Amino acid sequence: MKTAIKLILIDLLIAQIVAPILITIPCTLYLLVTTGDLDKVALTQMIMIPAQLAGQIMMGIYLWKAGYISTQKATWLPVSAPFLICSGLAILTAGFLVSALMGLLDWIPNIMEQSFDILQSGWGGILAIAIIGPVLEEILFRGAITKALLQQYNPTKAILISALLFGVFHINPAQILPAFLIGILLAWTYYKTGSLIPCILMHVLNNSLSLYLSIKYPEAENMDDLINGTPYLIALVGSVLLLICTISIMNSHHRGHKGLYQQ
Repeated sequence: MKTAIKLILIDLLIAQIVAPILITIPCTLYLLVTTGDLDKVALTQMIMIPAQLAGQIMMGIYLWKAGYISTQKATWLPVSAPFLICSGLAILTAGFLVSALMGLLDWIPNIMEQSFDILQSGWGGILAIAIIGPVLEEILFRGAITKALLQQYNPTKAILISALLFGVFHINPAQILPAFLIGILLAWTYYKTGSLIPCILMHVLNNSLSLYLSIKYPEAENMDDLINGTPYLIALVGSVLLLICTISIMNSHHRGHKGLYQQ
């Protein structure tokens, strides 16, 4: 648990303080020199994407230098094509169901909405959300934190703690519950396979689809804003059945690499 808390605090320190400061200083000087004024809105828009990218890169370097990026072959095995297909279907159906749940909890505030709008307005932000962020978070939360928790606790407890930390890590109230639920699936997948590849694939798919829908349908908050009536109910029931089916297949392919986590 100490390792998990330490890594999360370091990541928050880098992402929320160090990287923004490093990016804000030159951007502030640039605005003062070129405009003679310091427009806070312009400054926020200017630093958001580079600060996000800088924070991710710096955290990735820290994880590498500190030895948290595993060099074990099993960590980077693609498992199997059928398993990867099932994992992709699992995350897509789980994402739909989580979105349906959040449609019932639309009173939860989304304090990061403006930040997301700025990030998805440029290719750097899109890259940070859809690719770099998912890869880094899987290395951090599954490859380092979940692995450490599995060495200390039984699988169920380790997976739930990992998912809870993953949810809280997102800070934004509107993201905490979805991240927790998706975190359970990702941590369980890592426990079953010992590989980050299916986890990264799932995370990239989830973020990429969310990003695409956000850009394509900016007014839609959840899936029930895009689909309603009978088609929505059919999609909901179909998602539940498909998720159960894919989880069952994934479980039958991999019974859990317990030996990887024994101290």
